[in-house]
Amino acid sequence: MKSMSYNQNPRARIAVIDGLRTPFIKAGGSLSNTTAVELGLAVTNEICSRYPFLRKHIAEFITGNTSQPANAANISRVIALQSGIDKSIPAFTVHRNCASGMEAVAQAVTKIRANEGHLYYSLGVESMSNIPLLFKKETQTIFENLFKSRTFKEKLGNILKFRPHNFAPEIGIKLGLTDPVCNLIMGLTAENIANDFVISRQEQDDFSARSHNLAEFATTNGIFTNEISPIFSKEAKTIVSNDDGIRNNQTQVALAKLKPFFEKNNGTVTVGNSSQITDGACGLILASEEFAKKLGITPLGYIKDFAFAGCDNTRMGLGPVFSTNKVLRKNNISLQDFDLIELNEAFAAQALGCIKAMDSQSFFDANLNGNSKLGEIDIDKLNLNGGAISLGHPVGATGTRILLHTLKELKRKNLQNGLATLCVGGGQGATFILESK
Repeated sequence: MKSMSYNQNPRARIAVIDGLRTPFIKAGGSLSNTTAVELGLAVTNEICSRYPFLRKHIAEFITGNTSQPANAANISRVIALQSGIDKSIPAFTVHRNCASGMEAVAQAVTKIRANEGHLYYSLGVESMSNIPLLFKKETQTIFENLFKSRTFKEKLGNILKFRPHNFAPEIGIKLGLTDPVCNLIMGLTAENIANDFVISRQEQDDFSARSHNLAEFATTNGIFTNEISPIFSKEAKTIVSNDDGIRNNQTQVALAKLKPFFEKNNGTVTVGNSSQITDGACGLILASEEFAKKLGITPLGYIKDFAFAGCDNTRMGLGPVFSTNKVLRKNNISLQDFDLIELNEAFAAQALGCIKAMDSQSFFDANLNGNSKLGEIDIDKLNLNGGAISLGHPVGATGTRILLHTLKELKRKNLQNGLATLCVGGGQGATFILESK
């Protein structure tokens, strides 16, 4: 494949040639012994089998990942080499919490626009099953001194310093889901939004039941089939082809029986109206529009633009309001111009809070310099095949999944414009404007 040179427009839209994902599987389930590297390999190998030129001709291999496995430093390079990507092709890993997958895509878009390359692979991956338990510092110190011991007496003395509490682990996933600046676990930031916008428990449970019902319909009717690459389960000794977090025939009545999880006394956020802890991976091939034409490939769709924005970390779930406001004003388009909208369902309260905030002039007056509100989101355009409440939220992979799914749905329905957005732990939002043709 000959190298090509283009005078790329720094605002040029970027082609998404194709993409695939694994099924999204509940943490601790049938992919619990499948590492993040293996998840990434499964989807990358399948994509490369369909597009063999990737192994030698991508400019870089970029991976979004949050948990950063200790035994796979720069997980992107590990997956790239094990999948047969030519050793001359560099790889790097990015981390933007829940937007890590989107960041991997944003990096590719930025590099293509800067004429650094014309063909990139962006992967999002997370094995939340394999986020480790950690020893406290006191315990680590005892172990360090034990390893340094030279005599039997020194070793015994250090062993005798252990107490039962030294073996109570710190839960890595809980630490990762807790903001160290405001000291709130993500569920409590959702409770803040529920209180701010007076979002009732029933509203949250209704929204959650809708997510499951739509995902059940989509699965039954094969809507996800052409975006999922089946994967072998070591536990089940079989091929897994479907997302397993969807609760068939879910109702608000059933969800109402669950107790609040984060704020025990007066809370409204439960495990049923929150996103699921999940394992999964999703990869996308990106290219300049001109390069895609030279390849003779009709792309799945295009990325017109994107934006990231910060917000109050105690209300981190409102991030999509800020990033969507930023990218829509930059491109002089409105919320009503979109045929489909994917708003990640970190929590029902968070998603509903974004919907309410986007249509609240008082919120924009107080938080967005008095800009005019974005307006009402048409529920008949929103998350039409469910979202993270039903499908799960493998944090490093969700961003790439919603980009892939939005483009697939635009093409399936013969629609033109899509918006994909999510909130980010720590108080950020990410939003992409997508086009099908």
